[in-house]
Amino acid sequence: MAKNDKQEAPEDDADKKEGEAGADGDAAKQGFVKKLLGNKKLLIMAGGGLLVLLVLIGGGSYYFFFMGSSAKKAQMAAAGTHDQLPVTPPNITFYDVPDIIVNIQSADSTPAYLKLSVSLELDSPEEKAGLVALQPRIVDQFQGYLRELRMDDLKGSAGVVRLKEELLRRINVAAAPYRVRDVLLKQMIVQ
Repeated sequence: MAKNDKQEAPEDDADKKEGEAGADGDAAKQGFVKKLLGNKKLLIMAGGGLLVLLVLIGGGSYYFFFMGSSAKKAQMAAAGTHDQLPVTPPNITFYDVPDIIVNIQSADSTPAYLKLSVSLELDSPEEKAGLVALQPRIVDQFQGYLRELRMDDLKGSAGVVRLKEELLRRINVAAAPYRVRDVLLKQMIVQ
């Protein structure tokens, strides 16, 4: 057994030497981290540097995203080069479509009527003469679309926007060589 003890002892020494080397490596690593974290002057300087860097980044991004456009406007106003109104108003014309009264579908089959007055925005006065000639086609397109509407289609501002978009799309198809810029509602009564 003595021989076994002697054989085990060198193995234990080898284990201790490996363990000690590992512990020394870990101790060296822990010592370096401990030195870094234990050095208060170094922590204060690193924290101060990080704080200055964050302030610079935050201030720069605030300036570029929020103050950049107003700074340019202030420079332009100081120089007297602000946006000026055009000397002549844009060359647009309005054409009033005759009032349209149609019956629309209701959920409970009670009669419901829609009275619609619209004005069309055109690019030039010459187009107005062309639309006068195409007026029966325009009224036909409007009547065909408006008769298919339900009361729910006209409710709320979203319904009005959809109505204007659809009327604009249909009138641009009906007045093919001429282009209508916008459909303006003058009066819309649902009864």
